[in-house]
Amino acid sequence: MSSSLTKLSINQANQLLLAKEVSSVELTQAYLEKIESIEPHLRALITVEPELALNQARAADKQISEGLATELTGIPMVIKDNICTKGIKTTCASKMLQDFIPPYNATVVDKLYNSGAVLLAKANLDEFAMGSSTENSSFHPTSNPVDYSRVPGGSSGGAAAAVAADECVFSIGSDTGGSIRQPASLCGTVGLKPTYGLVSRYGLVAFASSLDQIGPLTKTVDDSASVLSVLSGHDEKDSTSIKHNACYDVKSITEPAIKGLRVGIPKEYFVSGIEPSVNESVQSAIALFEKLGAKIEEVSLPHTKYALSVYYIIAPSEASANLARYDGVKYGYSSETSGTMWDALESTRGEGFGSEVKRRIMIGTYALSSGYYDAYYLKAQKVRTLISQEFNEVFKSYDILITPTSPTVAFKRGSKTSNPVEMYLSDVLTIPANIAGIPAISLPCGFDNGLPIGLQLMSAPLNESLLLKTAKSYEIASS
Repeated sequence: MSSSLTKLSINQANQLLLAKEVSSVELTQAYLEKIESIEPHLRALITVEPELALNQARAADKQISEGLATELTGIPMVIKDNICTKGIKTTCASKMLQDFIPPYNATVVDKLYNSGAVLLAKANLDEFAMGSSTENSSFHPTSNPVDYSRVPGGSSGGAAAAVAADECVFSIGSDTGGSIRQPASLCGTVGLKPTYGLVSRYGLVAFASSLDQIGPLTKTVDDSASVLSVLSGHDEKDSTSIKHNACYDVKSITEPAIKGLRVGIPKEYFVSGIEPSVNESVQSAIALFEKLGAKIEEVSLPHTKYALSVYYIIAPSEASANLARYDGVKYGYSSETSGTMWDALESTRGEGFGSEVKRRIMIGTYALSSGYYDAYYLKAQKVRTLISQEFNEVFKSYDILITPTSPTVAFKRGSKTSNPVEMYLSDVLTIPANIAGIPAISLPCGFDNGLPIGLQLMSAPLNESLLLKTAKSYEIASS
């Protein structure tokens, strides 16, 4: 029974809980046992909280018995370890924060707790969310549950792997340049990056503040909609939070609702470097959309080719500013080096940050420095505006854009660690959505020798409702 319990979607688990066929304690215990058995091989998690989880599960069972349950009440989850959890370590997978325990919860954590969801563990990631393979963690690399010799993607690799390996029902990740969608693609899960500002970033440890966004990793599109309904909403603690009310429930869709949909296929996303199996699977998905009555047309987003370059100027620049707070004085790792305060600061940052974080801090500091600001950072912001305007113009004529999520399937661990530029190319198809702040979702669309392939759908800002309906329709038609 316990092994079948860990295969459930949110909707399935919720029905069993409401029918009293299983308790949240039983469900939680099943996942804790799964974690214990698989985690030595998968290593998707950093901190496991069995006592907290079981206490929350008992509270959830009481809530259910009193008829006060929400859809997420009693549902076990995992949260990426760059999202603050009061009284629980939030390390960002960095030596710099290896013992940091926040005195407050992120807004999304409070919302999930208030819904009755059960926290099992904090998930591994690339240090400070900087990476595409979850190999940059200061604690350990995470494996892909389909093939332990391969990466799960990143930076939310632990969160994606935990869902794919049935260590939780759903997880919460963050997406700065594809960090939810790319690991979702490589692990075979559903990953949603909402419109920038739709979900509060309060309590998310900042990487690049104008790009970061929190979102769900789930087993189904229904589950993604359910979690987004809880996560979204205006938050006064986040100055970039948007006031927007919408319904994201897609459970009523039982037949594909794609007929008449205007679908654009950006030609710039189908370039050399995409593996043949990925291209073939995505083209098959596009053919299915056409068969179901969608109007398919090729479109052009010419400034897309600059998105990767823009991202690797803006994101490191913002990281350079955000990570300046780690000085070893107020909190976090502090070097024991003797000497002046400047010696201690230099040693703290040198010892506390990993190589990829240092690389991006240096790139960002250089781009912001006197004499280079106009040439790099200012120009990148201008091109960012052009990319956003281009998307806005395209969405006047098209409802949805379809692209691959990742140019490749999961690659072997260590195969790209010596070549940062090659690693950065892993996010070439996901970065534009972050640059423009638009919503995008990745969902499974095929396999290459058992390795999952992801399909990316994008829509206009704040049009998550249509995005989820379209994704659900494809999920039904392709199953």
